[in-house]
Amino acid sequence: MHYVAAAQYFAREGHLTVPRKHVETITLGGDGQAQRDVPLKLGTWVDNQRRRAATLSPERMEQLSSIGMRWA
Repeated sequence: MHYVAAAQYFAREGHLTVPRKHVETITLGGDGQAQRDVPLKLGTWVDNQRRRAATLSPERMEQLSSIGMRWA
């Protein structure tokens, strides 16, 4: 879910320099299911991904890089 929130933020803002306290709301549901908004602490998650870069899989690093993650 956080990846979806990060992609949404990047599409809107054009970068992933997310303030640490930022909360991004994504909408889940659809296709006959009730839609609901889910707030996610995106700033904290992005910061944690950067701090844990050395332990992330290459696939995860590529996935995040593809939506604008800058590692330094």
